[in-house]
Amino acid sequence: VQLQASGGGLVQAGGSLRLSCAVSGSIFSINAMGWYRQAPGKQRELVAVFTSGGVTSYADSVKGRFTFSRDNDKNTVYHLQMNSLKPEDTAVYYCYSRLADYGLVTSTYWGQGTLVTVSS
Repeated sequence: VQLQASGGGLVQAGGSLRLSCAVSGSIFSINAMGWYRQAPGKQRELVAVFTSGGVTSYADSVKGRFTFSRDNDKNTVYHLQMNSLKPEDTAVYYCYSRLADYGLVTSTYWGQGTLVTVSS
């Protein structure tokens, strides 16, 4: 199983970016998918998570500004639309997925991280 993240970059405060993550490999079922981020000198924190029950949860710091979405035709491709970006959103963003493979082994997989830099 592989996760490929893309879409990071440099943006001015108030701007927008869209991150994408594509999950590939021997996937039987996906239990959860989402995004974490890690700012310099800080611990990794949850940004958004979508569960198989159809519920999306967000960190308080991004509610109303970030939106998780998943492609309808490819439920293994998902996105994080980030609007009204703030300098404090600067971090490396990691996509992740908790899924079961064809051997019905459930594991958590991570993408390689994509850097988002918001200038003031």
